[in-house]
Amino acid sequence: MIIDIHTHTPQYRGEVPADKRTVNKSWRPDTDRNSNFSWAEYRESQSTVDKSIVFGIAWEPGERVGGSNGPRDHGDVADKANDFTARFVHAYPDELIGFMCVHPYDVEAMDEMERSRVDLGLRGVKLGANYQAYDPLDRRALAVYQYAERHGLPILFHTGTSAVKSAPIPAAHPLTIDEIASRYPELRIVMAHMGHPWTADATVVVRKHANVYTDISGLFYRPFTHYEALIRATEWNILDKVLFGSDYPVTTPAETMAGLRGVNDIVEGTRMPRVPLDKIEEIIHRDSLALLGID
Repeated sequence: MIIDIHTHTPQYRGEVPADKRTVNKSWRPDTDRNSNFSWAEYRESQSTVDKSIVFGIAWEPGERVGGSNGPRDHGDVADKANDFTARFVHAYPDELIGFMCVHPYDVEAMDEMERSRVDLGLRGVKLGANYQAYDPLDRRALAVYQYAERHGLPILFHTGTSAVKSAPIPAAHPLTIDEIASRYPELRIVMAHMGHPWTADATVVVRKHANVYTDISGLFYRPFTHYEALIRATEWNILDKVLFGSDYPVTTPAETMAGLRGVNDIVEGTRMPRVPLDKIEEIIHRDSLALLGID
């Protein structure tokens, strides 16, 4: 089984209107990508995997929408993000698992978590302290983590940098997760993007905490960073805690698999160490849902 643990909810149930189509030029150094997309485009991209975790981002308190370029991006979901995610998941329950998004500073955040878990059937949480511009150790954020730990909801944190102009970079440094995991040891955490460019910091946090994992999404198109991240994971013996994720629409699962299998190409003809290819296959086929307690 192949599980993509990192994908974003489509903004459009039907075809994207031509006048609403947006293109992001800053996500990747090698190509531009459409930043809004339809249910059909999403499903076509995910046809190479068995299941996908999908979620939105709660950019601001009181605003449930998520957009690729920051708050109030005109390509945003035109409805409450958790409801939109839930409708998508319920339409294709054999293919999708939904995670909720909340803003810790929203006065209704805890009620929204309860509603999303109980009424909508969403099974985890997506947070990005940089995108959402909150202090990840604020008491209101701690309440979100505590709720998630109590109810067995894994949290996928954006870790690492971002090109979004409104996103404070230090808020998503991977070392912050060390403090969160220490306070909530039963909380299952995924550090997205292996904390790029701070892959060494992400690696030591994953190594330290039993319930902290990382995903490999959004790395292969920077070949040296990708190679460096996986060599660090090899040397620090955490490859068994690296999970497969694409970060669609930034990349597709097929691109990510090809990138993983070609991780050593950059050092061909040198004496540099190699990432074991059998371990790469284990990453691609890992049962991440069982590790996160949502199988």
